[in-house]
Amino acid sequence: MTPTTPLDPTALPLEQKAALLSGQDFWSTPPVEAAGLPSVVLTDGPHGVRRQVGDLDQIGLLESVPATCFPPAVAVGSSWDPEVAERIGAAIGVEARAIGVPVVLGPGVNIKRSPLCGRNFEYYSEDPLLAGVLGAAHVRGQQDAGVGASVKHFAANNQETQRMQVSADVDERTLREIYLPAFERVVTEAQPATVMCAYNKVNGVYASQNRWLLTEVLREEWGFAGAVVSDWGAVDDRVAALEAGLDLQMPGDHGAGNALVVDAVRTGRLDEAVVDRSVARVAALAGYVTEPAHAADVAAFDADAHHALARELAAGCAVLLKNDGGALPLAAGQRVAVVGEFARTPRFQGGGSSHVNATRVDDALTALTAAHPGVAFAAGFTLDGSGDVAALRDEAVELARDADVTVVFAGLAESDESEGFDRTHLDLPAAQVQLIRAVAAVAPRTVVVLSSGSVVSLEGWHDDVDAVLAGFLLGQAGGSALADLLTGAADPSGRLAETIPLRLQDTPSWLNFPGEQGHVRYGEGVMVGYRHHVTTGTPVRYPFGHGLSYTTFETSDLQVTATGADSAEVAVTVTNTGGRTGRHVVQVYVATSAGPVRRPARELRAFGKVSLAPGESRTVTFALDRRAFAYWDVRESGWVVAPGEHTVQVGRSAADAVAEASLTLAGDEIVPELTLQSSVAEWFEHPVAGPQLLEGFLATMPEGAAEMHAGMLQMIGSMPMRRFAADFGAAIPTDELERLMAAARAAR
Repeated sequence: MTPTTPLDPTALPLEQKAALLSGQDFWSTPPVEAAGLPSVVLTDGPHGVRRQVGDLDQIGLLESVPATCFPPAVAVGSSWDPEVAERIGAAIGVEARAIGVPVVLGPGVNIKRSPLCGRNFEYYSEDPLLAGVLGAAHVRGQQDAGVGASVKHFAANNQETQRMQVSADVDERTLREIYLPAFERVVTEAQPATVMCAYNKVNGVYASQNRWLLTEVLREEWGFAGAVVSDWGAVDDRVAALEAGLDLQMPGDHGAGNALVVDAVRTGRLDEAVVDRSVARVAALAGYVTEPAHAADVAAFDADAHHALARELAAGCAVLLKNDGGALPLAAGQRVAVVGEFARTPRFQGGGSSHVNATRVDDALTALTAAHPGVAFAAGFTLDGSGDVAALRDEAVELARDADVTVVFAGLAESDESEGFDRTHLDLPAAQVQLIRAVAAVAPRTVVVLSSGSVVSLEGWHDDVDAVLAGFLLGQAGGSALADLLTGAADPSGRLAETIPLRLQDTPSWLNFPGEQGHVRYGEGVMVGYRHHVTTGTPVRYPFGHGLSYTTFETSDLQVTATGADSAEVAVTVTNTGGRTGRHVVQVYVATSAGPVRRPARELRAFGKVSLAPGESRTVTFALDRRAFAYWDVRESGWVVAPGEHTVQVGRSAADAVAEASLTLAGDEIVPELTLQSSVAEWFEHPVAGPQLLEGFLATMPEGAAEMHAGMLQMIGSMPMRRFAADFGAAIPTDELERLMAAARAAR
């Protein structure tokens, strides 16, 4: 029998095409045999595969196939290492193929606008360059393994409060400089299979039906060729969403939306070509479908090897914040006490849709005991706050009194932070703060290890302890990785990807988070995270980019060379001046006051992580392209490099520049457009029209007018030229204004 040639998907009956643009259940698209299209399963990531088992008509958060839980994005961000992100993406791709998942939903590259966001554990950083570089690396790794990625949540999805309907009200410069660049980098450099639109509105329009976002920016400007998929339940108006550029609605809604699409086409309200366009994009996802080695079987991939990988990578993600007197690493022969329930019941991932059914979980207590025999343990507190708080604390204090070093494991429980809600404060539970202070009062040395999905306050106990290791959430092998770091088997090389403030009130979004009455105003503009703190001089506990090592590094011989009117090359030498091999993050910032807009005091523009043996030096080079020096000009609707001086700085952190060199860039000579709505000052200051306008104006005015000109501009400079000309029509003829506007246009 001769096989039937599959139909072009766009040649299918309209009803079938509409059905292809919506899930057949919670996690998959419908198969279309006539077009040779298999069902495509899309399931949660980003730090592990959450392949639901059983009934696919429900969300099934707690019922999924075992998979490796790798370090979540909060940890990967602190690695400052694209190789970590790429290797995680590649391993997730291997596991996804093994258990029959063609598209894994991740990574998330939303900016950490506020440390209170409940989903910060799924995002990399408060800085768009760091988030974009790591996100692109993850996508490359995952898609090179044959599994489609879905960069999310597009866009301005920076809180969980009212996330299904809140309008993020944000100006275009802030969008372009802070909230869109990570998505832009992932799309243009890594070509993800899909982009997931966010739940929220952007300036009053749902992201799922925001044509400016989904078509004008994403496709026309950035060249995205894949499918746009909704976040689960994010579609408000199915027909409007299709017209705006959304292709696949997830999950299915039992055909209700499909009927609306068919009706809109039949009645002429929707062009069928719009449906065909989306059908072609969704059909292309079938190219990622392969037969799994053993469907829904963890044995189809090497779980042991992936667990070992998770341990190796996690060790590069933790940040050593403080290490007074060389309290770490733990020395052989020391009497070590371990305090805190998190040591034996680890917090290693976040709550919500990304919750992975880990193949196994390492706890730090077991790993420390194996590496450092004789460790004593006391729980110190319970995770749910139950039990006799005073008795638990007293037991821990007595243990600490007899030890040389006490390691306190503290942090937030999953119930304290999760998808679906935001935190209201940064504090650790009171019982844990009391425990840390009580232990520190009697212990010769106290080390605190923190586990949380975002930053927590260190105030009230920081100065009482000798060392602080921020583990954030490190995945299923995080317990062993923490033991490796505490004992010195691994050198800490993480750097903060988000600022730790002294007070929540010091954070730039404090007055505008999470908004009110359905709107959240991004009133801090581009001054997000460290951009605000370094620009205003606001002190913080630990700045963005901070992190210590068990060795030391020195930066020298910074060289900055212009390579064009708007680009430069940076070279800097880094030397390991300590006694052991370590990894150092080179952070390159750019500072400038050139141009007509307020710029942050400095902005991260390049970074790299280098491994150096004791005494080894290496020269690291970076190419700074046009965007490294540019700002978004709202009047020009584009990126502009202001002519003038720009300073390149190499920093230990955003607050600590250790070397700098300046260069003068020719930049862009912008000849502004003039209209009758342009201000009088803009007309007189215009490089083409201004001199001619001033000459003609003064020629018609009485003697002494030239001396009055500057003062006059101060008083009426902001008046639109249309109104000024109406009042002083004899001085500036209308035809002369028309001529000058034409001359300005010609000069552009």
